[in-house]
Amino acid sequence: MGKYFGTDGFRGEANVDLTVMHAFQIGRYLGWFYGREGKARVVIGKDTRRSSYMFEAALCAGLTASGADAYLLHVTTTPSVSYIARADDFNCGIMISASHNPYFDNGIKLINGAGEKMGDDVLDGIEAYIDKCAAGADELPYAKDSAIGRTIDYAAGRNRYIGFLISLATRSYKGKKIGLDCANGSTWMMAKSVFDALGADTYVISNNPDGLNINVDCGSTHIEKIQQFVLEKGLDVGFAFDGDADRCLAVDEKGNIITGDHILYVCGKYMYDSGMLGNKKIVTTVMSNMGLYKALDALGIGYEKTKVGDKYVAENMRANGHILGGEQSGHIIFGRLANSGDGILTAIKIMEAMCESKQPLSVLASPVVMYPQLLKNVVVDDKDATLDCECVKAAVKKLEETLGDDGRVLLRKSGTEPVLRVMVEAIDEEKCEKGVEFIIDAMRECGRLIRVK
Repeated sequence: MGKYFGTDGFRGEANVDLTVMHAFQIGRYLGWFYGREGKARVVIGKDTRRSSYMFEAALCAGLTASGADAYLLHVTTTPSVSYIARADDFNCGIMISASHNPYFDNGIKLINGAGEKMGDDVLDGIEAYIDKCAAGADELPYAKDSAIGRTIDYAAGRNRYIGFLISLATRSYKGKKIGLDCANGSTWMMAKSVFDALGADTYVISNNPDGLNINVDCGSTHIEKIQQFVLEKGLDVGFAFDGDADRCLAVDEKGNIITGDHILYVCGKYMYDSGMLGNKKIVTTVMSNMGLYKALDALGIGYEKTKVGDKYVAENMRANGHILGGEQSGHIIFGRLANSGDGILTAIKIMEAMCESKQPLSVLASPVVMYPQLLKNVVVDDKDATLDCECVKAAVKKLEETLGDDGRVLLRKSGTEPVLRVMVEAIDEEKCEKGVEFIIDAMRECGRLIRVK
């Protein structure tokens, strides 16, 4: 990860970590970079948080000052920007969102012309330019006269994306009672439009954004709200999105949580049974639950594991020709339809599995028996030295031997903090707790531990 851009864009508290000047400079660089061989075209979307409007204006100012034309989708989802960037031949796309973070944070996600996350070569150039500007050495030329760019209303692109989603459904949802938690975010209007058009009886909550309530006690990070709603209304299924709708979690008709791992199984099995899974493999991350792997093993479906982050899932899928992958958190990628996670698309694919099988979601997801997981963040003096410590390695080996096929141990480094994440998965919570403490005690023994967060 770079100085400013992480795996999910440049993110931080608005006008503290991520400032309006940063947005202007990002626009300046992108307008210049893509405009070296002709006028650049850049499409921009934003979520509902208050600062998104400020960052939109700053990005547009930077882009047009460098001679690019900025096309505005207005409030929309991250996957819609990805889709339109690819389908309408834009040089790149920008999404203004901090995803599931609170309203006072924001972020700038950059998407290339193929609808994928921007490559490191461009991000490195932007970071170097930001640092040059901070040192008073802005060398990029300003556009003049008729070369100055313009902003263009492009709401039609958002509508075209909605049409694309509707076209994917294999059956009408007539008679299906579907609940949607829009997280007071990007899907607040869009999601209902899609499911209404497909004939569903659509019930919506958290669809009154005020700029300050995005993700507040709602959406995929507060799944309990849609759980209660599904049970109160007697719905067939509920879907919860995050702030920019690149992820989706679900709730079955009994109120059970359907995680990203469940979704990978339900959609993977349906695609496998229908001959649509290609090379019969699913891409997961190291945080996926053992319950998913055991269920996939029973079906004969293979899998790969990547580092945490949908960026790494997408890279693996592209490199190896896989067509389904995702994270436990609900970032699900359907490779033949999208190049990034798409919450509404995920909901449609779950409905496809339900409608074609004529089975409720509780039945489809039942083979995945989730193992308890416990994760603790441990502050250490040196992450690499702690991982290389002999007593820590010995503790991990001993615990793995003790757990056998009924558990696993995972230690991974935080990308931004002096923190190691210690995760143990086992057949019961007591074994998880004891396992995590066993590893932490080893870190304490070797003198590396500072505190447990």
